Amino acid sequence: MIDQDKKDAHFMNQAFLEAQKALEKDEVPIGAVVVYKDKIIAKAHNLSEQLTDFTAHAEMQAYTMAADALQNKYLDKCTLYVTLEPCVMCAGAAFWTRVGRIVFGASDEKRGYARLNESVLHPTTEVKGGVMAEECGAIVKAFFQSKR
Repeated sequence: MIDQDKKDAHFMNQAFLEAQKALEKDEVPIGAVVVYKDKIIAKAHNLSEQLTDFTAHAEMQAYTMAADALQNKYLDKCTLYVTLEPCVMCAGAAFWTRVGRIVFGASDEKRGYARLNESVLHPTTEVKGGVMAEECGAIVKAFFQSKR
């Protein structure tokens, strides 16, 4: 069996590919995948500009797709891989999904949920940060530098 660190790197790479899709659409380059039983059941990236919807974050799109795939609103046996630490809105939605685990790439010092209150997440949700942090942070930083 592949160890958890290798699985996390593999699935974060898949989320990073979604972030690149967002970048191609001139969206903030954040990507997410939801994994259930070692299989990706949802892939998403930010669509806020395209949909003119401030709630169309990668995580929100992924939660909806995963719930639809499982025909269940609870994602307690799933892992969300997301390239940037979730914001408070996405962390609050994670609470309601009861997602089993969140693995994120780069920390978000300005908008990340942990800067305000780590208890936003469901108490049973496990969190691991820093997977591909350098790559995940660099793509977002470069995007915003190009906008200035």
